[in-house]
Amino acid sequence: MAERRLTAFDVRRLPGFAAIAVSAFVLLYLPIVILVSNSFNAGAHIGTWEGFSLQWYAAAWHNDAIRAAAARSLQLAVTAAGIAVVVATMAALATTRTTSFGPRRLIYLVISQPLMVPEIVMAVALLLLFSLVRQATGLGGMGYLVGAHATFCIPFAYMPIRARLEGMDYNMEIAAADLYAAPLTTFRRVTLPLLMPGILAGFMLAFVISLDNVVITQFVKSAGQETLPTFLLGQMRRGMTPEIYAVSTLLVTLSISIVSVFFVINRKER
Repeated sequence: MAERRLTAFDVRRLPGFAAIAVSAFVLLYLPIVILVSNSFNAGAHIGTWEGFSLQWYAAAWHNDAIRAAAARSLQLAVTAAGIAVVVATMAALATTRTTSFGPRRLIYLVISQPLMVPEIVMAVALLLLFSLVRQATGLGGMGYLVGAHATFCIPFAYMPIRARLEGMDYNMEIAAADLYAAPLTTFRRVTLPLLMPGILAGFMLAFVISLDNVVITQFVKSAGQETLPTFLLGQMRRGMTPEIYAVSTLLVTLSISIVSVFFVINRKER
């Protein structure tokens, strides 16, 4: 009996795969292409091309409200991402570098939960928590918004940091301990430099998540704390303007740039 020759399964050979893949890419990126193209339109009406122009970018730059919201968003994203990275790094070390720490699997499950819980549920929960804190302390300010963003960004920072720790050679840290290096010295001179690509990747991912967040910000923010996404949402309710297209295009460009850097860092490490 002749032996049957086994061939590898290739999903690209399935009937209709190419059409479905092309349709998915069109549905995902056609709205973005339309948005970007209209940001360079000299006319103010969508669907009518009146020539190439950068006037809407100039108008957005000279809009004080947009500049204030953008500065607040950047400050919030940097602060929240920094806090999230610190907490995520400590959690990753506790769940990968200590075998005697019993509940490390439980911590991994708890940290991953916000990724599966609907964002609006997280927003309502944070709103209730911060309302109780406000009533008990009478304090206000941007701290609540920073805390909400940092809390939501921790799982996104934790994933690349934990993955980096699991891929590192633990023997180098053991060798440092054998050479009588203190735990803090080992972390500062060995673990931290090797972990830095994961920390940078976690920071960039958390930064993008915080910068683009709308739902949690809309629930937690107070008066005068408009971020760029919530400001754009408010402007859209009053009517679409070409300035919104320009600002949205800049946000898309920034997000793509950060994700590209994140991809390049991970690729070089692999």
